[in-house]
Amino acid sequence: MIEFNAYLKEIEKAFQSNLATEHTYRPFLQTFVESFDKDITAINEPKRRTFGAPDYVIRKREIPLGYIEAKDVGKDLDKLDKREKEQLKKYTDSLNNIIYTNYLDFRWYVRGEVVSTITLAEFDALGNLHPKADAEIQLTNLIKEFLQKEVPTVATPKELAKRMASITRLIRQTIEKALEDETTSRENTLHEQFESFKKTLLPNLDDKGFADLYSQTIAYGLFTARCFDKAPPFTRQEAAYLVPKTNPFLRDTFDRIAGIHLDERIVWAVDDLAELLNRTDISAILQDFGKRTRQEDPVVHFYETFLAEYDPKMREMRGVYYTPEPVVSYIVRSVDKILQNDFGLPKGLADSSKLEDGSHRVLILDPATGTGTFLYNVIKTIFKRYERSKGMWDGYVSEHLLPRIFGFELLVAPYAVAHLKLGLLLEETGYKFDTDERLRIYLNNTLDFTALKEDADAFSAFINNEATAAREIQQDKPVMVILGNPPYSGHSANTGKWINDLLRGSDSLNATATENYFMVDGEPLGERNPKWLNDDYVKFIRFSQWRIDQTGYGVLAFVTNHGYLDNPTFRGMRQSLMKTFDEIYILDLHGNSKKKERSPDGTTDQNVFDIMQGVSIGIFVKKQNASSIPARPTEPAKVFHKHLYGVREIWTENVNNEKELSGGKYQWLANNDVSTTEWKEIEPNKPFYLFTPQDETLREEYQSGWKITEMMPTNNVGIVTSRDGFVFDFEEKELRSCLKTRNKG
Repeated sequence: MIEFNAYLKEIEKAFQSNLATEHTYRPFLQTFVESFDKDITAINEPKRRTFGAPDYVIRKREIPLGYIEAKDVGKDLDKLDKREKEQLKKYTDSLNNIIYTNYLDFRWYVRGEVVSTITLAEFDALGNLHPKADAEIQLTNLIKEFLQKEVPTVATPKELAKRMASITRLIRQTIEKALEDETTSRENTLHEQFESFKKTLLPNLDDKGFADLYSQTIAYGLFTARCFDKAPPFTRQEAAYLVPKTNPFLRDTFDRIAGIHLDERIVWAVDDLAELLNRTDISAILQDFGKRTRQEDPVVHFYETFLAEYDPKMREMRGVYYTPEPVVSYIVRSVDKILQNDFGLPKGLADSSKLEDGSHRVLILDPATGTGTFLYNVIKTIFKRYERSKGMWDGYVSEHLLPRIFGFELLVAPYAVAHLKLGLLLEETGYKFDTDERLRIYLNNTLDFTALKEDADAFSAFINNEATAAREIQQDKPVMVILGNPPYSGHSANTGKWINDLLRGSDSLNATATENYFMVDGEPLGERNPKWLNDDYVKFIRFSQWRIDQTGYGVLAFVTNHGYLDNPTFRGMRQSLMKTFDEIYILDLHGNSKKKERSPDGTTDQNVFDIMQGVSIGIFVKKQNASSIPARPTEPAKVFHKHLYGVREIWTENVNNEKELSGGKYQWLANNDVSTTEWKEIEPNKPFYLFTPQDETLREEYQSGWKITEMMPTNNVGIVTSRDGFVFDFEEKELRSCLKTRNKG
């Protein structure tokens, strides 16, 4: 080991030269650290530093041990500027084992906490160094402990999700910097991959979106690989071989961006994430994933925890919330009953019959799959019919289950979680993926039909394969069942031409006229601001209505925002749905805290989700006519309705002093389906075609009066603010500055 005094002498000599910079001292510390063990390397690459890496990445035979971030000699570590404080927080939040130093003061952090602080020496007025007592022993012990530090094993999903999120966020920030650099340098590796995704799969992708997609693909690719690793130690290099063949897109993409092709600028952070997973008790994590309850799916909770830590605003913006199991169960069991009772299919969702062209009759799609909660429940429901004949299960899964169940998801993390969750479920049922059969969950935007672009680019090839397979299902497969929980977003980011045309009565894909949500009784809505018809959930309903119309028959079952049931703006949508379907069942779950909804008896009414917007379950049935030729119903749909008010759940103690669910919305949903629900038939009529019960007693008398718009034909919506981000501010100075800038423009 290099002598402590020699290390100090080098620093003193450089300092006294008056020519030294922060970089001058780096070789001294590098040599000192590497002298502790012949297998230790302290990598100090300026290129990596530019993109967010700490000054030194400490490795032992390619395994990352820790990091060192060095400031200039003389820098007071207690007086960091704002940027330096943000940097320190970023590193200590993300990296388990790091030293912060100015070459004389050393602070060692483990999992964000300071575990040791030492000062080696101080300069006198002439620039001479005077070592502190026991400084040599203290530094030697600190470096030895730092190099030998084994971060405790991670054993809980919550802890792992949070640690993964912090490192993934660091990877995302590094990628963003690298993309910025590529605009001014000859390096264009990341931009080539960015363009491949944009051209082939995600036409609206921007730099930030790509950095997010890239970092989460790496994170969940590594996580998925670790879940299937039976022979630790776990490393990044072996991960590509461990991602299951059931998810070929993630396997190929991960291999391309995180295998031998991994960008050198982010290697250090990716390897740190791999080491975190290596130190994870994955059997304990997977065991916890099996503890599914009515209120919580641990796999989804893991993702929610990850996203809340990784990017809380993204979680809120994308509406990532777990659909409670009783809601999912009610929908899945109801669809199962409808298939049996209305379509003459005794096995319901498990039906394996085929059409004349050889395709399965009951094709099932969740167009906003998220983490796969609905498809998970579908598989469990089907499996119940085979529990007593498990010998038939393997053949059934490969021949009649996997080819019938489809899911689309736009975000890579929930997409990977869905694959993982469904794969684990099938493994739990006894099915073994011993072929190249894949789960038909695709990374895809359901609402976008942008023409696919063929490209000779090798990286684009497997992305194109994923998009092509998804497009065939969207466009050509006779999907019979569509179910799920589409996102609610009034300010939709899905602004593609096809879906917007479809809302307005034009199917640009087939060059035909179709149902128009912006018209009612053959006339335009006349709404001054019909923006709520552009909500994402409305677009998903419109897509699903169109898809079932193309098939000619089927069932649509969604839990959504309940605003479309009675809002006047949606009257064209309601009439359109009545024209397409034969029967419509509306279970209004209420829980709208924005409207301060209460139960009819004045007691509390709670939402089944942890959100303010009230929700409802809508089940839409289009029956098959005798000739099997797609046709419009000759009469408007029969509409059935039920209110469900009350608290979410009521718990009581049973005779064994155990708590059990005995009442509330969850309990009612768990014990009922469409066949046992006490429906009230309603007759939606002009001008509003409301999907809620109305007291019709005085309608005739009311309609004989004058409409207020006839009495006052000149009218508007009243005082409404707009451009709030421009005309409002918390500070007068900022507002005046904004106005001046606007006036100059």
